[in-house]
Amino acid sequence: MTVSPEFVGRSYPPTAPYEVCREKIREFADAIGDPNPAFRDPQSARDLGHLDVIAPPTFPVIVSFLATRGVIEDPDLGIDYSRVVHGEQRFSYTRPVRAGDRLVGVASVTSVRRAAGNDLISTGVEVSTAEGEPVVTVHSTIVVRGIAQER
Repeated sequence: MTVSPEFVGRSYPPTAPYEVCREKIREFADAIGDPNPAFRDPQSARDLGHLDVIAPPTFPVIVSFLATRGVIEDPDLGIDYSRVVHGEQRFSYTRPVRAGDRLVGVASVTSVRRAAGNDLISTGVEVSTAEGEPVVTVHSTIVVRGIAQER
């Protein structure tokens, strides 16, 4: 099934607040192999001008994934998740994610196009604090692989 461009602009409800704590930041930094002390030690983060430990730049992918589930699971779009591969991802920051943040994400479909028999669906997830302070926009594209034509 081809995803229609008519879905561009569709937005989804905000996620439940995601509580960012020092331990989650440390675990994420460990998982990606980044030894930066600002991701673990409050004093190191303060020495760099931050209020508390900050998260690695790709940390918001956690909230982004939760928000884009609405897109993936939207029955109107008809996305077959078994055919989905990750296309690209980028982050546009207002400020770093830091311990103590309560983050929510709101996803919207920003583009739909077809290339080489595949659907490319781009989303933007506005990540802000539960109080409404903008933090980062996560831009991503998924590829829904087409079914090969029989000859």
